[in-house]
Amino acid sequence: MAFAVTIGDVSRFPHSKQVASYLGLIPAEYSSASKRRLGAISKQGNRFVRMLLVESAQSVTRLDPQFHKEYVHLCRNKPKAVAKVAAARKLAVRLYWMLRTEQSSQKAAHIESSPRVPLVGAS
Repeated sequence: MAFAVTIGDVSRFPHSKQVASYLGLIPAEYSSASKRRLGAISKQGNRFVRMLLVESAQSVTRLDPQFHKEYVHLCRNKPKAVAKVAAARKLAVRLYWMLRTEQSSQKAAHIESSPRVPLVGAS
């Protein structure tokens, strides 16, 4: 509920990456000349919703086998906190697609990275 209220009208975001950026779940970038360095998350947006997404992602990783597999894979190479934020970003993207296509989570999981999905009710 907090996610839907914070995001509002999903047609404002043509791409799921913009939702992750709006919520502050993407890394901050520090670039100079040809060097590109990614830092900690940008922490833009509502910190309460970001905290709820991280907490929810912890539960989803226990219940959804696909989330669990990706979380365990990330934990091998990264600290657990980084893996939790990555799972929260993935959860935010899946919730965005559920709102955008008005479908259940299972159907939204298959199209969550496709930019060619039309908006519901848009002509």
